Amino acid sequence: LINRVRDEIRRANRHAPPQPLDPAKAGSDPSPLEEAIGSETLERYESALQRLRPTDREAIMLRIELNYPYADIATALGKPSIAAAQMAVSRALVRLAEEMARGQA
Repeated sequence: LINRVRDEIRRANRHAPPQPLDPAKAGSDPSPLEEAIGSETLERYESALQRLRPTDREAIMLRIELNYPYADIATALGKPSIAAAQMAVSRALVRLAEEMARGQA
């Protein structure tokens, strides 16, 4: 799942420059995340995400959903370095995968 999400993010980044989001406009099309993993898996993802600690949830959302650079994630999470932010995201993704596996059983 994580690799599929990462592949989708990479694909999206290659094809289009980032566009500023307009919060007033809600899209009706499925998001790249929804297309990549499907609605059932998306439900498991969202449920597992809610069971994580707030800092893990924030790390995942900043990196995976909002595609923030690690430097910004380090600042947002109060981490001392980019490497620390990368490790925090990595560990949060492992916890997310474990939670998703539990939700499937």
